[in-house]
Amino acid sequence: MDGSYPAMEGKSAAMYDRSALVTAARKAGDLTPSDAARTLKVARNTAWRLWHGRTAPSARVAAAVESAYGLPASQLITPNVEAAA
Repeated sequence: MDGSYPAMEGKSAAMYDRSALVTAARKAGDLTPSDAARTLKVARNTAWRLWHGRTAPSARVAAAVESAYGLPASQLITPNVEAAA
C-alpha cells in the first residue's frame, strides 16, 4: 500500500477554518464548545470536534452556523487550492 486514496483522486479537498467559527461564536457570546452545541443544536462532542478543528461541519451544521452566527459557509469552508492543482 502506498498510502494514497484512489477514491479521492481528481477531487478537490476543502479546508475548514475553525478560527472563523470560534471568532464568530465568541462574538455571539458562545465562549465554549458546550455553548456552541446549545446554539447550533448539535451534540457536545460534535461541537468540541468543530471547535478544535478535528472535523469539518456537515452541510446542516454549516447552515446552522450561518443562521446562528451569520458566518456563511463560503467563509467557513474554503477550497484547498493545492489539492485542486
